[in-house]
Amino acid sequence: MTSEAERPPVPRPAQDIKILKKKLNGYVGFANLPKQWHRKSVRRGFSLNIMVVGESGLGKATLVNTLFNREILTNTNDDDDDDLDTAEKENVVVKIKSTNANIEEDGVKLALSVVTAPGFGESINNIDSWKPIVDEINSRFDSYLEAESRINRAAINDTRIHAFLYFIEPTGHSLRALDIALMKQVHEKVNLIPIIAKSDTLTEEEISEFKARITEDIRFQGIKTFRPLDFEDDDEETVLNTKQILAKFPFAVIGSTKEVQTPDGRSVRGRKYPWGIIEVDNEDHNDFIKLRQLLIRNFLEELKEQTSNTLYENYRSEKLKKMGIEQDDSVFREFDPLTRQEEERALHEAKLAKMEAEMKAVFQQKVSEKEKKLQRSEADLFSRHKEMKDKLTKQIKLLEDKKIQLEKQKTLPQEPPVVAAPTKSRKGFLR
Repeated sequence: MTSEAERPPVPRPAQDIKILKKKLNGYVGFANLPKQWHRKSVRRGFSLNIMVVGESGLGKATLVNTLFNREILTNTNDDDDDDLDTAEKENVVVKIKSTNANIEEDGVKLALSVVTAPGFGESINNIDSWKPIVDEINSRFDSYLEAESRINRAAINDTRIHAFLYFIEPTGHSLRALDIALMKQVHEKVNLIPIIAKSDTLTEEEISEFKARITEDIRFQGIKTFRPLDFEDDDEETVLNTKQILAKFPFAVIGSTKEVQTPDGRSVRGRKYPWGIIEVDNEDHNDFIKLRQLLIRNFLEELKEQTSNTLYENYRSEKLKKMGIEQDDSVFREFDPLTRQEEERALHEAKLAKMEAEMKAVFQQKVSEKEKKLQRSEADLFSRHKEMKDKLTKQIKLLEDKKIQLEKQKTLPQEPPVVAAPTKSRKGFLR
């Protein structure tokens, strides 16, 4: 006998079998891609290259240090050039200086490069003072293009200018000829961001009127400035924030890394005057917060994308065209099976069309030859027909002439016939 464990299982009736249906999990996992990209980006770090241009004494170094809340540029005395005499100002040369710094905030690393142009606008004749700046921008584009054209492109150091901060002197009037000349030379090569420097020297009414004049001059001259793009999937808060940033254009800012005490006991970054305290981080006092949001907090990556996808691509295309290199879309197309199949089909159709055209040409040629031969045969037949007709006509005429003669002969009187005398025949010979 077999035990219960050794007995084979008794099959159940088909109607008693229960089928368990399990629903597959619909969560694939690509929703985690932003997190993966975040980890990769934090591990790799970020970079930003900004160019700061303006005359001396406009607080460029102070503003950069205020933006990143640390000393990036040495706060040298920008008014030193004012002590130069006329002869020295005639020989002022615009130089390009680059300062690099590695910044870390909450575990996120930023490789910052700040490019300045000491000596800009300090000469008596500033007609060509923008050339070294434009040459520097083009040189960085050329370096990136050369690195991109190498066989090994694993590590390309991006030194292209991502943002161009141009400091406008707070005159309260309008843009000067030098301001317009520089901006027209660089507006298609960089993300141009005009800034009214030291706005604490103007009243609110003067700032508002000055902004309107600058905006009108920029529009009239056709100068392009950086404008954040609007996307359909942006939430209302992002759209509203972008509109508020654009409403402050051009940005009237002040810079200060010093802490001052307000009458209500707060410690803020700002400047203290006999008439009161102006706060850097107060949106009611200046546009520093909006500038920082545009440059760093909200649109840093968009500045880099605009530089790479639009400004650099335009420069690269123009550069290659000047070198005589045209874009060839057929390069590497043979590696795409679908494209290759389409090309082969197009070639086959072109070959068939050519053969059909050749066959039609041969057919037309043979038809033409046949027609010419038939025309020649028709002409020969017509000639023979005419010849035979002429002969028949002649014969008919001859016959008619003979008929007429015979009829004439019938009408003439007939003479009796002459009867010859009978001759006697001889019967025998020599009887």
